[in-house]
Amino acid sequence: MQGLPGLSQRARRLLLEGDTERRYAGRTAADSGYRLTMALAVAVSQPGREWTVAQWWEALVLRPTAGGAWARSLRSRKGERYAEGKLAGMLDKARVFVGTSGTIVCRADAMVAIARLRAAVEAVVWPGPGGGTDLKNLTARLHLAEQAGGLEHEVSVRQLAELMGCARSTVEASNTRLREAKWLVLVAAGTGEHSSTWSLRIPQTKPENQKSCARPGHRPASGERGAEGVPGAHTEREVSTRALCAVMGTDACHHYAHGTSGARILAALDPLDGADVASLATATGLHRTTVRRRVDKLVEDGLAEEADGLVYLPRHLAGGEGLRPDPDQLEHVALTRGTAGLGERRRKRHGDQRRRYRQWLTERTQHAVERRRPARPRLRLVPEGVVDESTGELRDTAWRGWIIDDPYRPTWPDDGSPEAVCE
Repeated sequence: MQGLPGLSQRARRLLLEGDTERRYAGRTAADSGYRLTMALAVAVSQPGREWTVAQWWEALVLRPTAGGAWARSLRSRKGERYAEGKLAGMLDKARVFVGTSGTIVCRADAMVAIARLRAAVEAVVWPGPGGGTDLKNLTARLHLAEQAGGLEHEVSVRQLAELMGCARSTVEASNTRLREAKWLVLVAAGTGEHSSTWSLRIPQTKPENQKSCARPGHRPASGERGAEGVPGAHTEREVSTRALCAVMGTDACHHYAHGTSGARILAALDPLDGADVASLATATGLHRTTVRRRVDKLVEDGLAEEADGLVYLPRHLAGGEGLRPDPDQLEHVALTRGTAGLGERRRKRHGDQRRRYRQWLTERTQHAVERRRPARPRLRLVPEGVVDESTGELRDTAWRGWIIDDPYRPTWPDDGSPEAVCE
């Protein structure tokens, strides 16, 4: 737009074309308009792109932009003074938000923030009974964050359970642990059919439930939990969250097959750089006995290769991201281990639960409507038959002088009185 400070390409399309992708759709048209306008307010409050109130008013109200439809409707309904105050208040609110949060001016910056958080997650050893589940939880959320284009994302517990390949109660317990450890922040709780909104964070301090683990960006020291490897073993090996995301939800990595431990070991393997059991135990935070048992199973199913005491990722499973799983092989492994179809059963069960929940919402809404008190019928003050419908003559002289064009609201003329009319 000529004469106004520059906008990003996405914000420009949002202002000129409106919310064509329905990213800011709300429960009502007014809610959607408010969300869209608030998103534009944040866009025009970024450093180097700050708009004045006059420029903000001109772009939304004085110009026929699709993104300003709600603002123009607000002016026509509430008046110009109210609309000016409302839009100025939204702009002030957006400036406060931008000033107190990290500035992301484009998708590239968002991807950098996600990559930084991914590196912090991979740099931490996740030991303990719930460590593997928490790692899978963050891995699934990093995948969703990349799709959403930022650390803030929407997801339900059932969706996470399907991505992680575990039960819903397991996800709920993991969410609680991650919130306490400051890795996860609940932005808005889900209502109705809308999922909860979450945001990922890098903890500034060492989480209490990971006192024995390394802080983000550091490996555990010798003798700490997660560093049970022999002296001199490899310590730079990490569990790739991208590789883990590719296999953790499959039936081959179900709890009754290779499980979370097998998936983490598989995500730590490399086709060229072999790893011994001690280094894999250091990287995953698992006990060496557990690693040895899981490696034997992976080798037996052809998901890993072992030579001269080192474990490698098979060449046919290696890809650009380190691991490229073969769906046919994973399906064969699931059939062999007796876990084939368990993921589909979980998805079907969750689908049935969603349908029952939607049905319950519909029935509750209908019940609330039925319980409402019926509208009281309008009281008719002029009885029927007072005026002859065919001739229009007054039949009841008691209504002489009254204006009874509206039988529900008869009026008496201001220039007369009943006594004068009766005389």
